[in-house]
Amino acid sequence: MKFIQKYLSLIKFSHTIFAMPFAMIGFFLGVAYLHINNLTNDYFKSNGIILSISLVILCMIFARSAAMAFNRYLDHAIDAKNPRTAVREIPSGKITPLHALYFTRACCLLFIITCYFINPICFYLSFIALFIILFYSYTKRFTPLCHLVLGIGLSLAPIGAFLAVTGVFQMMPVLFSIIVFCWVSGFDIIYALQDEDFDKDNNLFSIPALLGKKKALLISTILHLITAIVVVYIGYYGEFKIYYWIGATIFISMLFYQHSIVNPDDLSRVNIAFMTANGIASVAFSILVITDILSNTTI
Repeated sequence: MKFIQKYLSLIKFSHTIFAMPFAMIGFFLGVAYLHINNLTNDYFKSNGIILSISLVILCMIFARSAAMAFNRYLDHAIDAKNPRTAVREIPSGKITPLHALYFTRACCLLFIITCYFINPICFYLSFIALFIILFYSYTKRFTPLCHLVLGIGLSLAPIGAFLAVTGVFQMMPVLFSIIVFCWVSGFDIIYALQDEDFDKDNNLFSIPALLGKKKALLISTILHLITAIVVVYIGYYGEFKIYYWIGATIFISMLFYQHSIVNPDDLSRVNIAFMTANGIASVAFSILVITDILSNTTI
């Protein structure tokens, strides 16, 4: 049990609540798309809805686990220097760097295999997805746009889940991916405020290190305003009903809330903004969006 707990802590498994709910939105958008257009997908039909959703969940778990473990492996020397991160599993000696790398490789392989059993397009795109999410770990070494690369990685969730069901690209999951991109990039900037001085001293790149806390928060605010605009636009574009709008209200409220409790002179509530506010936003929004989809679709 302690062995499992160590690796769950290594990959911050609880943070799965950020992207997983949007993957579920993409999945049910795909199911609704097939139903409304009276289409069939041989792979989805042969797998069935239970197996299909299970495979999507496994893909999300394996991909995110690979990305987080690789990030911890690559950054273990940096983390050891930072008092905030020195307690992490590799710097503290709970897990060796080599074992973290083995774990990364295993998760990558399991992700590819799982995609293979979904459909061909997911299998082929799995290699591109892995490149993006693993490449993120290098970006803090050469660009302050690292937050945006993280946003791109997580934004693949709704598109990937939609492809798992339909095998085709459509605009709606792309719009939800834009939400994830702007939302994640924005709250990652907030999280990075904690390491502004450390990043400067160690030649690491981030928007707070480049621009300072005040301007970094402004950029985060702009990204979250764009997020709110896209959330509203989707509601009208997709002709969603009451459940969606309740979810949208909660989601947007949580965006404003996290900015109300974090300011350049007081970072004591960054973790509340990062984990609590965004966790509530993601879970509540996804549940209500999926409820809206299901209430208007006979599956």
